[in-house]
Amino acid sequence: MGVKLYYTTVTASRAVKSQQAEMIRILDSKSIKYELVDISLDEQLRGEMRSKAGDPKAAPPLLFNEDDYCGNYEMFSDAVEGDTVEQFLKLA
Repeated sequence: MGVKLYYTTVTASRAVKSQQAEMIRILDSKSIKYELVDISLDEQLRGEMRSKAGDPKAAPPLLFNEDDYCGNYEMFSDAVEGDTVEQFLKLA
């Protein structure tokens, strides 16, 4: 599968929960197929996410197309506003 959303089910942050839910809702509404990767299940997944993003402090939610980093919530939100989600996700 191409698009991957790295997220976490273990967070006390309302902002992170809200951002993750909104990203999932938008991807679903646009019928974009994606895989959820829960970094709270394994420390290696968190390291993998940060390595792929090129940022040792990167935090979810982050979007990738295979191993190519697409962006974080703010970048995704900008793409939604600009109606460029497919280009943002490197699908077009």
